Amino acid sequence: MKILLIEDEFPAYKRLQKLLKFQLPDAHISEQIESVSGALKYLLNNPAPALIFMDIQLADGLSFSIFEQSEIQSPVIFTTAFDQYALKAFKVHSIDYLLKPIEEDALAEAINKYKKYYQTKNQLPAQALQQLVQQMQRPAYRERFLVKIGNSLSYLSINDIAYFYSDQSLVFAKKSNGKQHHLDTTLDQLEKELDPAHFFRISRKIIVHLDAIRKIDPYFNGRLLLSLFPETDLQATVSRDRVNDFKAWLDR
Repeated sequence: MKILLIEDEFPAYKRLQKLLKFQLPDAHISEQIESVSGALKYLLNNPAPALIFMDIQLADGLSFSIFEQSEIQSPVIFTTAFDQYALKAFKVHSIDYLLKPIEEDALAEAINKYKKYYQTKNQLPAQALQQLVQQMQRPAYRERFLVKIGNSLSYLSINDIAYFYSDQSLVFAKKSNGKQHHLDTTLDQLEKELDPAHFFRISRKIIVHLDAIRKIDPYFNGRLLLSLFPETDLQATVSRDRVNDFKAWLDR
């Protein structure tokens, strides 16, 4: 099994080479190819490799130009420190897209995908390719927040937050254990960054996590009154214009 490594950073090349030798001990791994021109020369003068690992930003340009100048039949796994090329990567002969620094588990999963689809077939099934593109199209939601505790910095995991609320133009995150932290953001910005499968903005002042809701009661003027955990001094009411969307959110 011949593996071609197209990577312009030598430390990244050596790391990937080491990981591949561990996971595919019988494979023959190429010397470092660090440019578009070098890759084109190699592909012109050598048999097609079984698998290509290809960095996107090379010494003399983007590796996508290789596909414009050469007919590549080998499956490709892209490796890059940037994720803005993901959709373009899947428009060429790609089976996976690994972000640097490459983790051993992620590499193993990509190799298993190659073995599943390419050691028995000539190309990735259309359904599997569509699933890969859909995964890359999913927006990246907030996972944590940088917070200040005394004179020190720490981080707050999104999984620990019960709800966000604003008070006198300041925004706070209330944790499930009752502790709270001030955040340097706005609820409008948070509403764009939070996963809507778990968080819902019930009013101008509160965004709640599904698991923080303990009870829902009818309230004045067609609104809903929520009992939250941990408890809050603010009145957690669902605005009348958000009630239908809130019910639909609960009923997913």
